[in-house]
Amino acid sequence: MSSIEARLDRLRGRMLPRRHDARTIAALTANPGCARRALMDAAGADKQQLAAHAGFPAPFGQSQFAITRGNAFEAQVKENGAAQLLTLLREVLGLDVTEAHYTDLNEVGGNEDSELRHVYTRQRLTAAAAGIGTMFDHPLLRLSVAGRYAYLEPDLIALRLRGTFHIVEIKSFAIVDGQADPAKVAAAAVQSAVYVLALRDLLGSEEAVHHETILVCPKDFSNQPVAAKVDVRRQLSVLRRQLNRIARIDELLAQYSDELTFDLDPDEDRRPRRSSADLANAIRAVGASYTPECLSTCELCYLCRDEAGGTSGALGKTVRADLGGIEFSRQVLDLARGAAPSPEQEEVAVVLVQAARLRREIMGEAGM
Repeated sequence: MSSIEARLDRLRGRMLPRRHDARTIAALTANPGCARRALMDAAGADKQQLAAHAGFPAPFGQSQFAITRGNAFEAQVKENGAAQLLTLLREVLGLDVTEAHYTDLNEVGGNEDSELRHVYTRQRLTAAAAGIGTMFDHPLLRLSVAGRYAYLEPDLIALRLRGTFHIVEIKSFAIVDGQADPAKVAAAAVQSAVYVLALRDLLGSEEAVHHETILVCPKDFSNQPVAAKVDVRRQLSVLRRQLNRIARIDELLAQYSDELTFDLDPDEDRRPRRSSADLANAIRAVGASYTPECLSTCELCYLCRDEAGGTSGALGKTVRADLGGIEFSRQVLDLARGAAPSPEQEEVAVVLVQAARLRREIMGEAGM
């Protein structure tokens, strides 16, 4: 075991390393500048369990209703050799349905071993004929996250069209009048990018997998599926940067004491003996970069929000950037009221004073 692996094991403590999936890997891109999240994800720490024991539990995960609806819609789209999906792909990609056929890679002769399925997936995809319209359901992909392989078992179909594979992602949120929830589309795009990156890694070629993925959702308030292209080049760039950052975790580890650990010190019945306050202090020893977007992407969000109270970062990335590094909201208000700025704050202070004057004028007119 390398010294880096030993450090990560010590950070995680006696918990088993948490296995990453497409959702957790996608979430890595939400706040790539957060050292706290990078360190915990590299160690495979269970952030939800840690947050709960530290006194800041956060409800994460899909509801059972959403899971059931999603499974039902996926099954419908894939019925009869994905007949409905083929119709949609014909419209979106100009696919000739008569030239398409369907292969399910869900298991290998009844064997569900992950490594065997991954090898089988690679064999079938690399040996695929260059003909149009070959579909592969449930390929088992994998991606390296901090030196550990995460096996990705997507509910998707990889489609080979004109010599290039496309990722097809099936989601149960609705597209109403041609529009869908931007946050849900963004999340689906990042997950699709995870699959694109993993499939490119499996095939050993970036050109073999197209940067445009296909998103399939229910249309309006029915179960009729509709498909749309999603360009994930931006998401791929962010994902690569964050995975590379975690791969260089030794640089981040060097900033913290060798004694730092998130171990819960469980007893014989697996109940934590470590105090909540002590664990919270250990977590806070690692720098965080909280923004309101963390509330929908990170299990530590409530702890970090509590810690960030009164800071400009708690107001969002845009506000933090506009304020040019002024850390606390109190400092912002003081500068807006005319307090003397430091040399590096002078430019921002002028803007804040003008904004405060404009606000007073508007509020004065509103009160008349």
